Amino acid sequence: MSVIKEFLKKTFVYKWYRSWKKFKKKRIDKAYKYYTLKILYPSTYRKYAKQPVKENKIVFIEIRQPKISNSFQVLYDDLKNNYQFDIHEHFLRTTFVPKKEHRERCKAMIRDIADAKYVFLNEASNVVSSVPMRKETIQTQLWHGCGAFKKFGMSTADLIFGDNRKNMLKYPFNKNYTYVTVSSPEVVWAYEEAMNIKPEENIIRPVGNSRTDVFFDEKFIQDAYDKLHTLMPQSKGKKVILFAPTFRGRVAKAKSPDCFDVEQFYKAFSDDYVLIFKHHPLVRKRPEIPEEYREFAVDFTDTMAIEELLCVSDICISDYSSLVFEYSLFERPMLFYAYDLDEYFDWRGFYYDYYELAPGPICTTNEEMVDYIKNIDTRFEKDKVVAFKEKFMSACDGHATERIEKMVFGDALKKYKK
Repeated sequence: MSVIKEFLKKTFVYKWYRSWKKFKKKRIDKAYKYYTLKILYPSTYRKYAKQPVKENKIVFIEIRQPKISNSFQVLYDDLKNNYQFDIHEHFLRTTFVPKKEHRERCKAMIRDIADAKYVFLNEASNVVSSVPMRKETIQTQLWHGCGAFKKFGMSTADLIFGDNRKNMLKYPFNKNYTYVTVSSPEVVWAYEEAMNIKPEENIIRPVGNSRTDVFFDEKFIQDAYDKLHTLMPQSKGKKVILFAPTFRGRVAKAKSPDCFDVEQFYKAFSDDYVLIFKHHPLVRKRPEIPEEYREFAVDFTDTMAIEELLCVSDICISDYSSLVFEYSLFERPMLFYAYDLDEYFDWRGFYYDYYELAPGPICTTNEEMVDYIKNIDTRFEKDKVVAFKEKFMSACDGHATERIEKMVFGDALKKYKK
């Protein structure tokens, strides 16, 4: 039977049928996109926006995550604990739930923001961008990363990662913002380009990223160490190497690099270090750590937040992830494992010259990384990391959330204070 199936797959009829099915699906997806983003969601918003705005209502929108994530957490906790706001949360779970369920989640979210005074996002959304947002609503994009490393949004138009410019303008992902918060004045231009925002609109505000406030909280840092030692007792008395790469491919099918040689790191560093993996949250299938090295290396993707791991790590290995901006606040060594730099550049591109930007060695092999770490005491150039931090993270000083609250809420902070 399998032989017959293999034969049929090679026939012209079968190939034609597969092409027809692909073409049909593409047409259906295109029609569905037009219906939801141009008809269903805007009309739903108009219907419910007839109600008066509720002055104390705040809506937090998570695009993919199933719970309030680190980009919201500091601000969310402060507003929840110290103010009498009516706070709502929505979890759209884009690409993680079936299409019908996602549509219902989006409709529920739209009904809820239609009379909200304040809306917060931490990721781009063509759903929120599709509605005719009322002027009374203040919509703030906190974003989920710092600095400006790999390109996103309109900056990827016509690149492999992005869509064509015509479609991106027809179905925008970054619209209706009142404010967008970024980590320093240096990167304002990049966000304006990516979000198709004109400089004179004064929407991009370098007031800092709320999520970075935890790096200035001594209790948070100590709790992170305590958590690490509880989950991984063998880490006590040893230094920590963190490998935290970004994903490869498109968001819906995100993959993590699988060419990190755990055995080589074990042989070189197991006496003095432990190795921790933190994969991008969009990656569903992660490379497995060989069983014989699991006392030395552990995957903490599901058990510790990236903020916690950055606090406890003595060395950070990444590639093209924006987390290196946050890690620079600690002024510790970082390596860039850029084994696929040329391919990634063609795929997505960068805002700055990669070789000039990276405040640490750019490695293409495991051997290079091992050699650098063995000689880290003499090779680490701290002044490069400090300059990098001052350029890209100047607004992140432990008080970003406070500035964001004053900017967004103004006198309402006093009015709704508990």
